Amino acid sequence: MTVTSTSDEDWMRHALALAHKAAESGEVPVGAVLVRDNQLFAEGWNQPIIQNDPTAHAEIMAIRQAATQSENYRLPGTTLYITIEPCSMCAGAIVHARISRVVFGASEPRAGAAGSVINLLQNEQFNHQTEVTSGVLAEECGQILKDFFALRRKKKS
Repeated sequence: MTVTSTSDEDWMRHALALAHKAAESGEVPVGAVLVRDNQLFAEGWNQPIIQNDPTAHAEIMAIRQAATQSENYRLPGTTLYITIEPCSMCAGAIVHARISRVVFGASEPRAGAAGSVINLLQNEQFNHQTEVTSGVLAEECGQILKDFFALRRKKKS
């Protein structure tokens, strides 16, 4: 089945569904969808605990899937939808993959690398800059994280 859309909100809803999948597995609820030509190209959700891999963030999982599918580590002409602002590791991978655009939901004021703490995606010292759109379905994207961590704190008490 081919999934197509031209709407940032539709793609972010898809990423949110993947974030819920991560939460159901006990992972921090983050989802990512990589789109090329308005079609789903790859997707990922947080899996560092399940995979025993600190690099298994949603963005990295989607980038790995797309690179494997296309047999190319460069992914120009793609848009990556992420439920939360990418960290510095993921931002570095986005730049190296030459992803054209990043759309994220909730800002990450402690570790965001797309403008909140640092902006690696648009750093002019790099040979590639990525267009950034922030705040798409920000409330919903932030709420899933708040709910997840509230439940975790409640379980600890």
